[in-house]
Amino acid sequence: MEAPSPAQTQTTFERGISLLLNLWPALTLAVQNNWGGPDSSDKRDWFAGAVSELFPPLTTSTSTSTSAPSEEPDAEYIEEFLLNVMLDEFEVNVDDDSAFEVAESIIRIRKDCLKGKFDEVEQLGRRYTEKKGSKVVFAKGEDQEEEGEWDTDDDEEEDEDMEDAPALVQAPRREKQEPEVDEDGFQTVTRKKR
Repeated sequence: MEAPSPAQTQTTFERGISLLLNLWPALTLAVQNNWGGPDSSDKRDWFAGAVSELFPPLTTSTSTSTSAPSEEPDAEYIEEFLLNVMLDEFEVNVDDDSAFEVAESIIRIRKDCLKGKFDEVEQLGRRYTEKKGSKVVFAKGEDQEEEGEWDTDDDEEEDEDMEDAPALVQAPRREKQEPEVDEDGFQTVTRKKR
C-alpha cells in the first residue's frame, strides 16, 4: 500500500475539521438560526479554515514522522479557540463540554492523518451525509435554582387549595369630593390620605 501524499493528508485533515464543525450541534444551531448574521454559513466555512491554520502545514517531513511536531496546538488551546470564535462570531457562549470533545477529535484526526489513517474522517463523512438536511433542535436544559427558590413536594396540594379561594369582591367606590373654593375664587388643595 502506497503512503498518501502530504497534499492528500493535508486535504483529508482539513476535510475532517470541516466535518467535525458541521456536525457540532452548537455551531449547527447557531448557523441555522443565523446567530452569526446572514452569512453564518460562510463564517462556519471560514471557521474550519481558521482551525486548520492553527496547525503547521503537512510537509514531506511531518507526514512521514509518527509523532506530531512540538509546535502543534494541544486540545485545551483548540478548545479555547473554538469557544472564542463561537462567542465573537456567533454570540454563543458554549458552556457544555462539546468544544473540548471537538478539540480532542481534531487532535485525534491530526494524529491519524499523520499516520496515513483516514478511517475516522471517512466515518465523519458518512455521518454528515446521513444528517445532512436535518435540523438541530434546541433542548432547554434544567435551570439552576435561583436564590430564594426551593423544591417542595406539596406542589399538587397547593393547587388543590387554590380552588377553595374566595371569589373576588369589588371594592366600594368612593365619591369624588367637590373642590373647596374660597370667597376669592381660589381652590383649597387637600392632601390625599395614604
